[in-house]
Amino acid sequence: MTRTRSLSPIRSVLLAGAVAVSPILLRETVSPAAAQMIVFDPNNYAQNLLIAARALQQINNQITALQNQARMLMNEAKNLANLPTSTLQQLQSNLQRTQTLLSQAQNITFDVNRIQQAFSTTYGAPAATASNGALLAAAQTRWQISLGAFQDSLKIQAGAVGNIGANNTAMSSLVTSSQSASGALQASQAGNQLLALHSQQFSDLIAVLSAKARADALEQARSVTTEAQGQAQYQLFSTRSGYAPATVQMFSGH
Repeated sequence: MTRTRSLSPIRSVLLAGAVAVSPILLRETVSPAAAQMIVFDPNNYAQNLLIAARALQQINNQITALQNQARMLMNEAKNLANLPTSTLQQLQSNLQRTQTLLSQAQNITFDVNRIQQAFSTTYGAPAATASNGALLAAAQTRWQISLGAFQDSLKIQAGAVGNIGANNTAMSSLVTSSQSASGALQASQAGNQLLALHSQQFSDLIAVLSAKARADALEQARSVTTEAQGQAQYQLFSTRSGYAPATVQMFSGH
């Protein structure tokens, strides 16, 4: 009985200590579990989604801008591309051929000084003291000049006609290149070459008309000079002394 009573205070102290310590242990055991819980905030989640959507939209806008710039650079490259077709050498060759034919003009060429000199001598009024031989030689020279001018005109016409085939080929090539042009520069260059082709054809036409007009003018000048020479000879004949008849023996022995 005595031992039991002596132990009762000790038990009471231990029980009291256990009761005092148990809340602390309980708090230390429960707090880490409570700290690991995730709290969902709808407002914060919506704001994060909105920010991400705006960032994605900006990225898409930047990608679209880069695509537009790349497309613009490609179009500029096409616009700056040169036309692969060139007819300049062929057109220059045609022009050179026509110019060569013009430079081969016989006698009176396409030169102002030579034309003036020829009309002051060959096509001038015959001198009153000119002999029949001199008049005949002058008439022969004028005839040769007219004949050579007509020959030159025919040669130039033949040269212009010969250029038609080459010009048609060049025109077809340029039209095809213009229709298939990849950019503004190629289309512009094709148009410029077509204009150059028309200029070359126009030059051929001018050469043909000039040669024909030269031949006609020289022939008209020859005709006028011949008429003037005939009038001068008639005037000279009419002013001479009268005709004196004389006996002429036609056949001997009769």
